Amino acid sequence: MRKVLKRSLYLAPLPIVAVLSSVLVLGVAAHPAVSGRGFQSSQGPTHSSVPRIRLHNAGKNSTSTNWSGYAVTGSSYTDVKGSWIQPTVTCGSGETSYSSFWVGIDGDGTNTVEQTGTDADCSSGAPTYYAWYEMYPKFPVNLSASTFTVSPGNQMSAEVSTDGNGNFTLKVSNASRGWTFTTNQRSRKARLGSAEWIAEAPSSGGVLPLANFGTVNFSACSTNFGNISGSGTVDAITMVTPGGTVKAQPSNLSGGSAFSVIWHHS
Repeated sequence: MRKVLKRSLYLAPLPIVAVLSSVLVLGVAAHPAVSGRGFQSSQGPTHSSVPRIRLHNAGKNSTSTNWSGYAVTGSSYTDVKGSWIQPTVTCGSGETSYSSFWVGIDGDGTNTVEQTGTDADCSSGAPTYYAWYEMYPKFPVNLSASTFTVSPGNQMSAEVSTDGNGNFTLKVSNASRGWTFTTNQRSRKARLGSAEWIAEAPSSGGVLPLANFGTVNFSACSTNFGNISGSGTVDAITMVTPGGTVKAQPSNLSGGSAFSVIWHHS
């Protein structure tokens, strides 16, 4: 379980956790957000946020110290979807490192992010996998790993949608395990200025070591305007160190809706 903070270009004081309502879609069971079974409010590193540092070429083929993948801008985004195969993390002896995979709205040019996805972390050398959602800058909420199991090779999918009036629905599913989690949240500050499909290194004051996830394959990526290629200005984002060493890099788009992100460096 994470013990750190948020990934953000904006180093504001930490907000108080304020989880609104959640609904578990698993048969017909429903549970309240924090107190219900299967939820863990997290004060560790947020599972995503705005790119921490955009080094150059903002908006097209850009670089960041904490994001790698694709973003689109130029329209008002009310729905984003994507799927990925949960990667296998490789951990060294005693290693603690982090990697997150998610889809979301906002973040590329705005200071909120509404997103959901999974992690593949190393905790003192042990691989750790779990799902989560986050309404950044609020704290993330991790889903119970025993209730919402995530394992390497699982077919994951996620969707974030909004009515445009501040009401959001975030959904993450594991087709391999047969579960779907849905939560309804609200943000009055969301500008709906971008949509993303991202592999990320979280931060705690600074960017944390990126876990070696090998390759993560994204597919069926779309917005309310169509696939990635048809959804606005397309930004392929490479994750780099402040000195320019590549940490993770996206492939070219395949069919406008699929790509891979390859790990290179922690």
